[in-house]
Amino acid sequence: MDDNEIMLLETRVTQRKIKRRQMILQEGFVCKHYTFVEKGCFKMYGVDDKGNEHNLRFAAENDWIADLGSFYSEKPGRLFIEAIEPSVILQIEKQDLIFLFLNATKFNRIFKVIVEEKFIELQNRLLQNFSSNARQRYLGFLEQYPKLALRLPNTQIASYLGITPEFLSKIRGEKLSK
Repeated sequence: MDDNEIMLLETRVTQRKIKRRQMILQEGFVCKHYTFVEKGCFKMYGVDDKGNEHNLRFAAENDWIADLGSFYSEKPGRLFIEAIEPSVILQIEKQDLIFLFLNATKFNRIFKVIVEEKFIELQNRLLQNFSSNARQRYLGFLEQYPKLALRLPNTQIASYLGITPEFLSKIRGEKLSK
């Protein structure tokens, strides 16, 4: 981006400091921001009828996170986005993002690529869940989030993989012994 585009972006985003376990989105609310993680880590998850959390994805430094369905439809979503660590984020509202799309076309391309990459990630995760066992899913997690494996508690990774924390400990133990 050139200096004018950077200046234009800076006038449209808000920086926030977020505490550990602080929500930036809750189920039943409209997602009003597209969020860039400068520092820290977030999880996006849903809760089933039994009250169990199911992590859909993580976002750490230099990554974006939002409930895109809610963000673009402006309807209440079913997801939560919560800080796993103290974090610093940049947030942009929909009208400001559209302004950037219209007034600096480079942003349209950048966000198109971001959304496409996240869609591909989701497709790959779904295919992996259909066709892989827990050990293979864990290896896929390590490939996708190599630095997060050491930062996240077993409970968060297990929720993402759809297994119990105890089984994850067993898988990690087997991996270490090899």
